[in-house]
Amino acid sequence: MSDEVGTVVDRIENTIRARAMASSDAPVLLMVSGGSDSTALAYIAVDLHERGVIGPLAMLHVNHGLRGAASDADAAFARTLAEALSIPFFLCEVDIPGMMERTGENMEAIARRERYLAAQDALESLCRHAGAPLSEGCIFTAHTQDDRVESFFMRSIVGTGPGGMRAMRYDNGPVRRPCLDVGRDDLRDYLNRRALDADAGEDVPLVRDGEGSLWREDATNAHTDHFRAYVRHEIVPKAKARNPRLLDVLCRTMNLIADEDDMLEAYAAGIMADEVAWLVEEDGEPDCTAGCVLVPRFARHPAPIRRRIAANVLHAILGADIRIEASSVEAVVDAFKDELPISGYTNNIQGDLALSANKRGLRIEPMAAYRARRKR
Repeated sequence: MSDEVGTVVDRIENTIRARAMASSDAPVLLMVSGGSDSTALAYIAVDLHERGVIGPLAMLHVNHGLRGAASDADAAFARTLAEALSIPFFLCEVDIPGMMERTGENMEAIARRERYLAAQDALESLCRHAGAPLSEGCIFTAHTQDDRVESFFMRSIVGTGPGGMRAMRYDNGPVRRPCLDVGRDDLRDYLNRRALDADAGEDVPLVRDGEGSLWREDATNAHTDHFRAYVRHEIVPKAKARNPRLLDVLCRTMNLIADEDDMLEAYAAGIMADEVAWLVEEDGEPDCTAGCVLVPRFARHPAPIRRRIAANVLHAILGADIRIEASSVEAVVDAFKDELPISGYTNNIQGDLALSANKRGLRIEPMAAYRARRKR
């Protein structure tokens, strides 16, 4: 392979090693849509497996059924790619339009949830066949610097907490993002140079679609009426025109934010054990979904730490995937004044959580539980 191709592979290997994303024995499930980024990741992952950087591989493609024949062609391309690379292939077909009609949920939310449910099932199968514990397996996605910068601008526009400005994490549970230190153009250059190597007679696997393309292009990516597409095509190019090194510079800034965010999160987590008393169910066991009491000394900590604890508590009660409103966090913090809870303070947040304070602290619980107590 050419030196330029090797450089991209080396950069991704360095990211995996520096952040301990996977080991030589760790089974890795590749989430491949057929787009340029995930197609490049598939080739690169095989190279890294042969180098002994990562363990056994498998590929997952999720057909969301949103683009008819084009979606089916994406799935066929991904299957052919897996066959060319001699790695197991999982296909999951999801009727997103039907689920939207039945549940009324947002398309992106359904697609993301179903995609990662399918990934978890596929990872379990891969680990079972590889004879490895599920805890050692991981899921690789092909998010790049471009995706991270787009997320940064999106959050800048709609608002987010301080930690949200780090945008994408390199890892989130079993999900790892080894391409976050390279750009989309880097991966497309990799594919084009791989094609040149193949045309020059080098023995490298290479797949093209029915039209001869090295990857599948999703036409919906060009629609500026979708928020990410708007940021991608309208905002980021203008920012790059001002600073051609935008991706490296902004991602370096986000990594600095991430380091400080991790430190503050660890500090807040240590405090939570002393300042949060989880309510118990009838069996006497603590239950996050039942709610909690923030004890009076919670108010002694600096406001940034109180906000983080409040957000963490609300996530524990409502679920990690629920968006916590900034007004909800402030409502929790506002229940304390002069380092004491405000007796008689009440509020209703997130649509179904009750806040009620007295001298013993601030109680956060589902509205139904609050009403039941009031009737006693």
